[in-house]
Amino acid sequence: MIENVKCECGHANPVGTVLCESCGIPLGNEGDTQFIDMRYEGAARRSQTFQKTIVDHVWNFFSSVKNAVIMIVLTLVASAIGTIFPQERYIPVPKPASTYYEEAYGTPGLIYYRLGLHNLYSSWWFIALLLGIGISLVICSIDRVIPLYRALKKQRVKRDRKFLKIQRVSTEIDLEGKDADALVASLEKSLASKRYKVRREGDALLGEKARFSRWGPYVNHIGLILFLVGCLMRLIPGFYLDQFVWVREGQTVPVPETNYYVKNVQYTKEYYQDNEFPEKLNLDGVVVKKYQTQAVLYENQNAGIPGAEPKLVEIQKANIEVNHPLDHDGLLLYQSGEQENQLQALNMRLVDTKTNSQLGTVKLDLLSPPDEVKVGDKVKVQVLQYFPDFALDEAKRPITKTKEPNNPAFIINTISPETPQGEKQWIFLGRTLTADQKAPKVTYEFAKPDLVDMTGLMVRKDNSIPVIFFGAGVSMVGLIMGFYWQHRRIWFQVEGGKLYVAAHTNKNWFGVKREVAHMLQGNGYPISDAQLEREAKPS
Repeated sequence: MIENVKCECGHANPVGTVLCESCGIPLGNEGDTQFIDMRYEGAARRSQTFQKTIVDHVWNFFSSVKNAVIMIVLTLVASAIGTIFPQERYIPVPKPASTYYEEAYGTPGLIYYRLGLHNLYSSWWFIALLLGIGISLVICSIDRVIPLYRALKKQRVKRDRKFLKIQRVSTEIDLEGKDADALVASLEKSLASKRYKVRREGDALLGEKARFSRWGPYVNHIGLILFLVGCLMRLIPGFYLDQFVWVREGQTVPVPETNYYVKNVQYTKEYYQDNEFPEKLNLDGVVVKKYQTQAVLYENQNAGIPGAEPKLVEIQKANIEVNHPLDHDGLLLYQSGEQENQLQALNMRLVDTKTNSQLGTVKLDLLSPPDEVKVGDKVKVQVLQYFPDFALDEAKRPITKTKEPNNPAFIINTISPETPQGEKQWIFLGRTLTADQKAPKVTYEFAKPDLVDMTGLMVRKDNSIPVIFFGAGVSMVGLIMGFYWQHRRIWFQVEGGKLYVAAHTNKNWFGVKREVAHMLQGNGYPISDAQLEREAKPS
């Protein structure tokens, strides 16, 4: 069991106390070796006093500035690693992350994906680091601000001579028979003229100013905590949205995680003409002037009804351009990508292989293919299976890698006078293939497919911005408080025919020495700045 530290005055002080809580005398050997620790007025902190239970160990871990710095460094390093490759939400093409990173960046991209760095900022361990920093800020502040508040609230005017002598700025002057009351009164006026708040007890003076600057670091901590709270609020559904959606011309798609739908009426891309340049430029190719999506935003009135068909009501029309988003009630749609000449539909002609006569035409929409297409009165084409992005798995079975029609393939059944029972065929890569590898009785000739432009829209919504900005503002106030003001205290005390002088500040020692020297010189004691600063004795 750790025992309390007993002062020569008889008061038992908690472990970690540097100055006696009763008389102010320095405890231990601090008075003989080094300057006294005045950061928390010598008061004991909880982390220095209690070290028994699990709660104490957890408290001590988070109250350590060293541990807080380690967590901040880890967070900064992780954030930097997260910028090496784009996060999954910013993938510029409609591909799954499992294939995109390896195809785009090779082995480093595959390692990046396997380590989970593609969703770094929403990963559990990154969020845990942010929470750890926030907890550390709270506990560090409580661990220090409570003893500091208690000590500053009970500022004593008259101090023990040992306390005065141990200060970094201190001296003692022989009065040589001068009137102590008159000297103390004169020094009181000198302190007041320097805008010090002066208190007097008999022949002792305490001048103090800018005490509020001591709270600057803790105001800064409050601002940082609010900033972290704003960042963590983004994890709450509805507070933050950062998605990406691809929309083809004429297509209406749901806006992720909202009750809205967006329609791409038309996508246009304009180029600069030669006469628009101020001088002749040797450019390799053309220069894009404007990317624009003519969009319509709808709201789904049946969003809260399970299983109901969407009931879309038009909300807003807008021309979305780069840096000019569609803005509705905090929801922002930015122009952020484009894919030109994307497959929209396959156009094919049905041909009787025996007579080489054309039976009709078939259009297969690649986004929502029909189950059945009638060609004239006698021919019917049934779509049995559709693979938008055709591939084979390890067992050589057909699968689709994505929902986008990057490599479309169909299994169809053609019913015609030549094939009344139906004839199954594969259609992929611009050719047809029957199951038995025989020549089909009805074949398909591919015509020019329907192509369409596709626009990429970044979807943003951030209701946490006011909290983040407010936290940043509070943090800035704390920094200004701590950087531009200094908490200064000056003690003048007459005792035993001598004038004891001491001063303390949390920074700018030159300034406080100059003020003390100026006051003493004004009262007939020609003491320089250098004579006021006491040198620490070697340990």
